[in-house]
Amino acid sequence: MRIAVTSAGRDLDAEMDPRFGRAQYILIVDEDGTLIEAVDNSAGVNARGGAGIQAGKTVADRHVEVLITGNCGPNAFRTLQAAGVKVVVRQTGSVREALARLKRGELAFAESPNVEAHW
Repeated sequence: MRIAVTSAGRDLDAEMDPRFGRAQYILIVDEDGTLIEAVDNSAGVNARGGAGIQAGKTVADRHVEVLITGNCGPNAFRTLQAAGVKVVVRQTGSVREALARLKRGELAFAESPNVEAHW
């Protein structure tokens, strides 16, 4: 299973970025918590619009099954749903801590976005 986590840095000890579409990085890890790729999301950070949709496509193109983030708006959420990606929102702390919570079964999948568009 591949997991994506929004991050302020390029490694597992970095703090999570609370934004999805405009996160600095999107870390792709396997189910064992091994870092596969640190995706630089500067295109999303600097986008005038559509950042969530583009980030959703980035995640889907990497065959991710679960996204862990702080906030996910409606356009991004629909993009992720269409790709079959399960979304966990309202997460904070380090990437490593979020992955540990997922592994322990402490995280619930969102049924809807948790912020409005253009949050």
